[in-house]
Amino acid sequence: MIIDSHAHLFNEYYDNIKDVLDRAKAAGIIKVVNAADTIASCKEVIDNANKYEDYYFCLGIHPENVDEDINELEKLIEDNKDNPKFVAIGEIGLDYYWTKDNKDKQIELFENQLKLAEKYNKPVVVHSREATQDTIDILGRYNITVYIHCFSGSKETADIYVKRGYYIGVGGVLTFKNAKIKDVIKDIPLENLLLETDAPYLAPTPYRGKPNEPAYLLETAKFLAEVKEESLENIDQKILENSRKIFSI
Repeated sequence: MIIDSHAHLFNEYYDNIKDVLDRAKAAGIIKVVNAADTIASCKEVIDNANKYEDYYFCLGIHPENVDEDINELEKLIEDNKDNPKFVAIGEIGLDYYWTKDNKDKQIELFENQLKLAEKYNKPVVVHSREATQDTIDILGRYNITVYIHCFSGSKETADIYVKRGYYIGVGGVLTFKNAKIKDVIKDIPLENLLLETDAPYLAPTPYRGKPNEPAYLLETAKFLAEVKEESLENIDQKILENSRKIFSI
């Protein structure tokens, strides 16, 4: 049994979300945490969580959507603060890959959402791309539980995150033939790891090139067991404990 700690099961990507969740459950993926990235998707994940038993959600604005309304986000958070399916603030963070022209606005949005996480006592799900040092510096100013989604950084960066007690997300990229992240993940303690699909993106081998879905997470779990030289049973048990701990599920 595993929890998919990061997916985007949105209506625009899947014809029938219930079927996706049923396939996940049949594969041993007992719950799926879905990260919003816009105000519209925040409203959608709230609605979907009301429809589907094993569908949990995070509320947040992705750095690529820097012009969205933080006040509207806070209202959605306030309205759902006692909803047991609302488990984190996310997907938030910094992304300098496409442009650095709006760097200041990204940082402002990131920090405003980190303040909301402190205010509402929620963990954060962080996207960081080509922005490692700013991510490290900014997160260090807040007293919150941190989940670094889709980690692809260096051993030195991983060591900083582990020392701070952050959780690090492992996805389908780990299974790719020439993925350098294997050597980094091997040295990260199991206590700091979470498993994620980032569905519909980054499907693991042997599904690479297809739309990803939570049922495929088992392939990443098997590969992680090989990398860590652990039994699949031990991997599943520890990852489940970690997921339940961070998300209070």
